[in-house]
Amino acid sequence: MSDTTASTTLRPPRLAVGPVAWLRTRLFSSWWSTVVTLVLLYVVIRLGITLLDWGVLRAVWSVPMKGNAPDPSACRVADAGACWAVIGEKYRFILFGRYPFYEQWRPAICVVLFIALYIVSALRYFWNKWLAWIWTGTLIVIFVLMWGGILGMTYVPQDEWGGLPITLILTTFGGTLAFPLGIVVALGRRATSMPAVRAVCIVYVELVRGVPLVALLFMASVMFPLFMPEGLNPDKLLRAQVALILFAAAYLAEVIRGGLQAVPKGQYEAADALGLSYWQKMRLIILPQALRIVIPPLVNLFNSLFKDTSLVLIIGIFDLLSAGKIAFADPTWQGFGYEVYIVLAAIYFVFCFAMSKYSAGLEQDFSRAKRR
Repeated sequence: MSDTTASTTLRPPRLAVGPVAWLRTRLFSSWWSTVVTLVLLYVVIRLGITLLDWGVLRAVWSVPMKGNAPDPSACRVADAGACWAVIGEKYRFILFGRYPFYEQWRPAICVVLFIALYIVSALRYFWNKWLAWIWTGTLIVIFVLMWGGILGMTYVPQDEWGGLPITLILTTFGGTLAFPLGIVVALGRRATSMPAVRAVCIVYVELVRGVPLVALLFMASVMFPLFMPEGLNPDKLLRAQVALILFAAAYLAEVIRGGLQAVPKGQYEAADALGLSYWQKMRLIILPQALRIVIPPLVNLFNSLFKDTSLVLIIGIFDLLSAGKIAFADPTWQGFGYEVYIVLAAIYFVFCFAMSKYSAGLEQDFSRAKRR
């Protein structure tokens, strides 16, 4: 008899692994789970069929011209679905606001540059001193394109800016400048050896968090020029930008302070034992760990800042949402706001979802490195 015997590899039963096991474990593990799954599945299917019928099958994608104006009468018949023709007619106003029609290639390039800047900043290959130069050069090009007045481009004042470029400008500068300010305020609030600095930081954070952003925008619009030298009157965009920076910095400071408190005390003691100065300790040891801990709430704040830019309408700045509201306020297209809001929601969702997915990947990478 041979010493070696043939062995066969037994596969696990189908009900233990694979899609069937996943469905059984996650969706049909008990009778109440099965009921909830079936009810939700019914609701999703009914909702999907309704949206498909309204948004695709019975939708009106274009309308004929009546003279020099579009005729949306086809969208007003009883059995008509979504009137996507309003997007085809108004998309340039939604995206670029009152920017001169024949110059809208300039804000379109600016939007592409902003997206490219975000992508480059997300790549670790560019996490070096060159990233600051890339940001500086790109922002200079963006403002040259938006303002014009040189290289044969027509000058366009800020009062005519609007749409998506305004939203990206306010979000980019608001988040970029609020972040270092939030770090300084968080450190100042924990500076027990400097009670005056600590008191100022506490008052600032509590005061800003205690009032709505609308109030800050009004104060920046009305009171900010009073602190400027005589004859210097900053425009509305700069006033709104200052309000957003101060508002975001206060919330960022509290998030970062939570991260600083979560860093083990032994890290502080180890840094002191190495003879590092305060700023070396914070820059090299404490802050990197604290920021890694608070990545989810930081991204949540940046997402909120991106959406809160819609409030600048109250001081006469027309961002993406404001431009969309004005677009369907046109008497020709009144009654088709749902379509515009769906497109606007899709734009906001794409930007916010991209930030959330990137932060989730970044958090996993940092967690993996920490486990190693």
